[in-house]
Amino acid sequence: MRRRTFLGSSAAAGGLGLLAACAPGSDSGGGSGSDGGGGPAASDVETDPAVMGEITLKVWDQEVRGAQNDAITALIESFQSEYPNITVDRVSQSFDDLQQQTGLALSGNDVPDVLQVNNARGDMGEFVKAGQLMDLSGYAEAYGWEDRFPASVLSKARYSSDAVTFGEGSLWGLPQTGEVCGIYYSAAKLEAIGAEPPATWDDLFALVQTAQDAGEQPLVLGNLEQWPALHVFGPLQAQFVPAEEIVTLAMGNAGAEWTSDANVQALTQLADWASSGAFGDSPNGLAYDTAWAEFTEGTGVMLIGGSWLAPDMEAVMGEDLRFMAPPAGADGTVATTGGTGLPFGIPAQAANPDAAAAYIEYITSDTAMELIAEKGGMPVLRTAELAPASGVNKDAYEAFDAVSNDGVLLPYLDYATPSFADTAGAALQEVIGGQSDPSAAAEALQADYGEFTAEG
Repeated sequence: MRRRTFLGSSAAAGGLGLLAACAPGSDSGGGSGSDGGGGPAASDVETDPAVMGEITLKVWDQEVRGAQNDAITALIESFQSEYPNITVDRVSQSFDDLQQQTGLALSGNDVPDVLQVNNARGDMGEFVKAGQLMDLSGYAEAYGWEDRFPASVLSKARYSSDAVTFGEGSLWGLPQTGEVCGIYYSAAKLEAIGAEPPATWDDLFALVQTAQDAGEQPLVLGNLEQWPALHVFGPLQAQFVPAEEIVTLAMGNAGAEWTSDANVQALTQLADWASSGAFGDSPNGLAYDTAWAEFTEGTGVMLIGGSWLAPDMEAVMGEDLRFMAPPAGADGTVATTGGTGLPFGIPAQAANPDAAAAYIEYITSDTAMELIAEKGGMPVLRTAELAPASGVNKDAYEAFDAVSNDGVLLPYLDYATPSFADTAGAALQEVIGGQSDPSAAAEALQADYGEFTAEG
């Protein structure tokens, strides 16, 4: 799942602390060579790209949207200008296409040197288990990544070498950006229906009804691909389910139950929104990118989604577009889905691993963080410092700050098991479409999670 964000060190250390089972270098994992995995020791790493000879570096990413593409394109141009001996052969594709191609590429003989990999167990976890990704612990030591990145951020790309443990162990990727899911709204439409931004979940539920009574579609969702509903359900779930329980479920750790009354209540609210038409006539038949584009053209009052959409939607809506963290949830604090952007990893069979690591270092440097912010993205480091002075991105940065400092930044639900993206995507789509009731959906989610945690 895309996704994908963290403020600076202090911000990330807040809400994400729940996700970090141990600090790098502890007995449970971290540090150079802690789990093996074929990566070089720090002493064997060449960190100067200028002396690496003539290289064509194959890079696969999914930074295809405007601000994302603008930032990575500018960084590549700068990297090649500084190191003319290295030519970056970049292949950019959608998140879904990248997921489909990655498995095929990693099992073949012609692999890229740098690859964005979804953190989830079904993607990164499976590739780690199969020995298809390189352990980056030696590179982390050579470049000082563990000093520069908060432990809580790095935990989102840590697995034990057998992939049983998620959140600790060796490092398999490095993120460049961060993400938080919240509520986009049209300020003009709220004013037109006599409403204010919701301060509580009860306010939000009332606002949905107010919008419907005024003849407006309250919420916009395009769920043709199935995964977008997880970005709506994640924030909604936190209104009913304690954050600690959601973290346990989403990280695929034993000790929670999808069939709890609170989870069924959350699924019931999702079903109620769908059956009442709050998402429009056919959210399951609408593509994700079509949905947010329609929102910018005037469909709907609110859209619950990720911060990565802000720059492209702002380009159309301007100052009318606003963003906020969801209201405080079951714990009395703000908790919502979020995390890092997809980490950049190095395949185990990469032809140019040192150059690949140098590229990753370059696109995650302090200068890179400044450029990402300048282009409208949310950098994973120095976020509070680099927040814009106004506009929806300022809203998004502040929402991230509020969640990660004073609340809980919850894991993406598809992290839970190797098959959970498909299980949860299908279950939520059926709830939204009315083909499955909330209790049956909860049973399906529990079956996948329960089987996996029992095996673990």
